[in-house]
Amino acid sequence: MRESTFSVSRSVRLLGYCSKGTFFSVVIVPGQYNVNELGEVPADARLPTSYGDFRIRVFHEENTGLDHVALTLGDMGGPNPVLVRVHSECLTGDAFGSLRCDCGAQLDAAMRQIHDIGWGCIVYLRQEGRGIGLHAKIQAYNLQDHGADTLDANLLLGHPADARDYGIASIILSAIGIESVCLLTNNPDKVMQLIQNGINIVERMPLVVGVGELNLQYLTTKIDRMGHEIEDEHLNNHEHKMGP
Repeated sequence: MRESTFSVSRSVRLLGYCSKGTFFSVVIVPGQYNVNELGEVPADARLPTSYGDFRIRVFHEENTGLDHVALTLGDMGGPNPVLVRVHSECLTGDAFGSLRCDCGAQLDAAMRQIHDIGWGCIVYLRQEGRGIGLHAKIQAYNLQDHGADTLDANLLLGHPADARDYGIASIILSAIGIESVCLLTNNPDKVMQLIQNGINIVERMPLVVGVGELNLQYLTTKIDRMGHEIEDEHLNNHEHKMGP
């Protein structure tokens, strides 16, 4: 064990964490020091973004070990209903700007809409690849490169078409005090699961953005085989822009 020694000429206050994540302060004065345990520091902080000054709060899910996020702007007490986007993690779309899906565009649009009205919430769920994880998702991409659609690719790998569970989102929304929701989504299953878990959804607002040549088949599969509600005109308008 290596000892560290130092001397000070005036009082010094240090802040830090112990190995168990407990926050503590150390007050050092010449010739002595005191350590005071402050308790666990909340995972709740200011998060300035290009879409405004949000707050980020982390919720740890014990049974999966995953950390989910509530990103909030303004007062979650309303005016009601609060604009909410429940967004499942998509590393390729959210971080890398992939054009295979519309996920990154949806996240950007949701943050922009929340900024424009002045209050709202993004619940960011760590459910990569519709709940099958990043490794399996990229395997599914490989199958899609060889002709499978987004649903069949999951099934061929032995996974559900959609393994996402929105129960944790319901817990998060309740924990941050949201009483009624205007939900930004094209997915009726998301609406149904949240309602079944006690969330008062008074309005569903479509979120159709990021439509492009490289994700038309993906979006068409979600409409035709997964029940997503996207008006044909959004896809047709893009096809007309592409031309013959």
